[in-house]
Amino acid sequence: MEMKQPEREPDWVLYTTSGCHLCERAEILIREATGWPVRLREIADDEALLERYGVRIPVLRRLETGAELDWPFDAAAIRHLLAEPPAGR
Repeated sequence: MEMKQPEREPDWVLYTTSGCHLCERAEILIREATGWPVRLREIADDEALLERYGVRIPVLRRLETGAELDWPFDAAAIRHLLAEPPAGR
């Protein structure tokens, strides 16, 4: 099943760090599952992010809801995370 393209670029981010081969795999998987480029956030540049995500990356976070998807994940899990309406809608 193909995910319906949103009218604007989706509001999600992939927490990552340089040299992370799992992060590279996750980026490709997200791009293939959604058809959208992936916005990356380097955790090494922010002490709070490093503390929060340092042992969990890659983590896909839907910014509008705060929902997170920890690795390992697949295309179905990505589509599910991004298709759920925000709470209250």
